Amino acid sequence: MINFLKNVSSCVMGLLFLLPHVQAQNFDSLQGLFKGSSVLNKHYYGFSLYDLDSNRFVYGDNEDKHFTPASNTKVFTLFASLKIIGDSIPGIEYIERGDSLVFWGTGDPTFLHPMLDSHRVYNFLKFSNKKLFYVPQQTAESFYRDGWSIEDYAYDYQPEIAVFPIYGNLVRFRASGKDIIASPELFNQKLAVREKYARYFNIVRDINSNTFELTNLNPSASYRSSKPFHWSDSLFVDLLSDTLSTKVELLNSYNKPSDTKILYSVPRNVVLREMMLPSDNFLAEHLTMVAAKIKYHEFKTDSLRAEMQDKFYKLFADSIQLRDGSGLSTYNKVTPRSMVELLLSVKQIFPDYNQLFNYFPAGGIDGTLKNAYGLDQGVPFVWAKTGTIHAVHCQSGYIVTRTGRRYAFSFLNNNFLGSANPVRKEMVRIMTFIRQNY
Repeated sequence: MINFLKNVSSCVMGLLFLLPHVQAQNFDSLQGLFKGSSVLNKHYYGFSLYDLDSNRFVYGDNEDKHFTPASNTKVFTLFASLKIIGDSIPGIEYIERGDSLVFWGTGDPTFLHPMLDSHRVYNFLKFSNKKLFYVPQQTAESFYRDGWSIEDYAYDYQPEIAVFPIYGNLVRFRASGKDIIASPELFNQKLAVREKYARYFNIVRDINSNTFELTNLNPSASYRSSKPFHWSDSLFVDLLSDTLSTKVELLNSYNKPSDTKILYSVPRNVVLREMMLPSDNFLAEHLTMVAAKIKYHEFKTDSLRAEMQDKFYKLFADSIQLRDGSGLSTYNKVTPRSMVELLLSVKQIFPDYNQLFNYFPAGGIDGTLKNAYGLDQGVPFVWAKTGTIHAVHCQSGYIVTRTGRRYAFSFLNNNFLGSANPVRKEMVRIMTFIRQNY
């Protein structure tokens, strides 16, 4: 039945994308906005607009050109997760043998995550009366994806990828008087002070270690910061032993039996919404790992991307290239038209617009669009995923006009100089024009 539904879906999508591109006469004024924009015409931009009520493309400008999408890539991760992951995230894979509980990671990003952890896995391990053994897994997955900026290793938007994430793979620091307190507590033992004081307070980690250096001893009372740590199997076991207050041992070279069980942790949709609204890179990458583990029983995200391409994205009018699940990779390349086709694919899963819009930030309400748009007539009118990295600012999603007409759109901007703010404001101006005039 599942394969049958997939085949039907593929056929429907194929027919849908064969519909002609229509440059409607009444979109001339919109064309004038694009061609006359002093902001847009200083860089490389593309736009595609699709009428969801008449099922046709109605306007495009460079819609077939390839762009770096930044976090618009997360819409691909949303689609893959909805297709592959069931209603809950697999938390751990385990087996009980005598007085031992042996377990493996699933890539689940929610374990001891401050925003998401259900404590199901934690309580299962904490209150087990058995000896705990963690089994490392061989994987071809690097802790960074192709095209990531290595110099961003110190920033909380780029934590390392791991087979068993813990605490979101971040250390959280706060000031307490003149002291710095780390969470997890184990990292309090890894704080050091630089011999040569800097003028401004900061916490710095060397790329190859987990020692965090304080640049001086004068943090502000309000200091808060999150820093990625360098994940390893041994560090994971130390952190887990510390938080459980019980010994967890590494068990190398243990062949996984066929009768392992899975303990589920958090509802999938809760994690997807948290990934989409604040645009969480860590969640996006680990959701691709969870999906790959479900699909292949191994962490093969490259295989997952290739299969999604073969089954779904090859039906798009334009070719695409994806190298990660978050959009941090500058190697990702999509067209505005293919982003719209992806949005149509997501809509097929959620015929109800309220359900569909729940996964996208609402302009003027929440997520990354909270401060970008104002409300119109007291209501939001844009639900879209944004994406911003250096010289890239993109937005793809859905808009409802004052007449009640509904559109899917993709607005991609690359290779501008300076701040993204002028580009953001120009996108808002044009999308507001669409809201008010169509």
